[in-house]
Amino acid sequence: MAHSLDVYNDFKNKKISSLFWQYALPAVIGTIVNTLYNIIDGIFIGHWIGREALSGAGIILPVMNLTAGIGMLVGIGSASRISIFLGRGENDKAEKVAGTSFMLTAVLSGLTLALLLYFVDPVLHFVGSSATNHIYAREFLEVYLPGSIFITLTFNYNNMMRASGYPFKAMVTMFISVIANIILAPIFIIGLGWGMRGAAFATTLSMFISFLFVMQHFISKNSNIKLYRRNFTLNLTYIKSIISIGMSPFAMQVAASIVVVFINWQLVHYAPLSNVSSDDAIAGYSNANRLITLVIMIVIGINQGMQPIIGYNYGAKNYSRVKTTFFYAVKVATVITSIGFILGFFIPDILVRAFSADEDLISISAIALRYTTLSFAFIGFQMVTTSFFQCIGMAKVSILLSLSRQILILLPTLYILPLFFGLNGVWASSPIADLLSAGIALTVLIWYFKSIRTRIHTATN
Repeated sequence: MAHSLDVYNDFKNKKISSLFWQYALPAVIGTIVNTLYNIIDGIFIGHWIGREALSGAGIILPVMNLTAGIGMLVGIGSASRISIFLGRGENDKAEKVAGTSFMLTAVLSGLTLALLLYFVDPVLHFVGSSATNHIYAREFLEVYLPGSIFITLTFNYNNMMRASGYPFKAMVTMFISVIANIILAPIFIIGLGWGMRGAAFATTLSMFISFLFVMQHFISKNSNIKLYRRNFTLNLTYIKSIISIGMSPFAMQVAASIVVVFINWQLVHYAPLSNVSSDDAIAGYSNANRLITLVIMIVIGINQGMQPIIGYNYGAKNYSRVKTTFFYAVKVATVITSIGFILGFFIPDILVRAFSADEDLISISAIALRYTTLSFAFIGFQMVTTSFFQCIGMAKVSILLSLSRQILILLPTLYILPLFFGLNGVWASSPIADLLSAGIALTVLIWYFKSIRTRIHTATN
């Protein structure tokens, strides 16, 4: 209990910059480590299985985004609610959220995975698979999908662990999984010669090990909130409260899946018109996306570090600390995405060599990376602002900002620009969407802070 009181006192009184890094640094390290899964798989697949397999790994990205979206729907929604309940001193409700989260994940993941496995071939054709990459994509999904429920549960409870005051332990969870993956991937892919199935086995088994670690935390006596059998229910009140906040990141993931499917379709159509094979274009996009995701995940880690601080202080009506935390997170995120722009624009060919020694594929990947990082400096602000509204329970605003980039802007530009600029138009769509969506986020943010100026003024006087 002493630890619990120290955590809550820190949320209320500790200097924001110190408190922010106390939570954000382990979260950032954790998300970087988590992203290494994709990068490690890409390195082993590209160098030891082949470019067609790399294209197959790129094709299944929408499916993996969808399964990850369930984790975000339940995990981030639960973590946000837990932070708010802890800020109000309602620990019993926080524990009921943790129990409900397990059951909700099991139901949603079970239904989704069953449908995806049953319709795996139609799904792969829908997302743009070709005769050459279909078999590789199928081999991966047949192993990955049944085990992804452990990935989802680990993501859920890792977020709750961080939200309840254990950021370092949440980071350790992700370190365990990536170290296991680094050990298992070469054994399964190269040593045993299992190819894509080996990559999937390494990923799911590594996350299962982390799942055991994170669940042990919530049944131990040292946790601020605990899992009790009586709370393993589908409580409609808590389900609604979880989904109302988690819907924003879920919508973002579903939108990301839709966007990737549309990008695949456009690459299949326009790449041959530029004398580039569709498989190479998809593999090039996949390589660029792996590196972009690394930067994006750092910002997500910043958001995760920000979330319990804002959630607690918003629940406690400490609005000045909410505002200070938000703007500090924006500054940090903008620095990170600006570095991403510099590296992606000026040395893309060096970065993408990690995935292949094929010069043609390196060239295509470098072009994709240079284009997609053009407006990258602005995306950090947009992501933090979206997460901010999610943290304070304004789910509708957060969903609007999530969808503004992916659906309202990116899809139309992906359709229009290639009509005039071909394959380059596909690449150029992302930076345009980044810039315009950041403008929308700024407009909404100005409106919000004007609306709460009186509350902030009252809280500081």
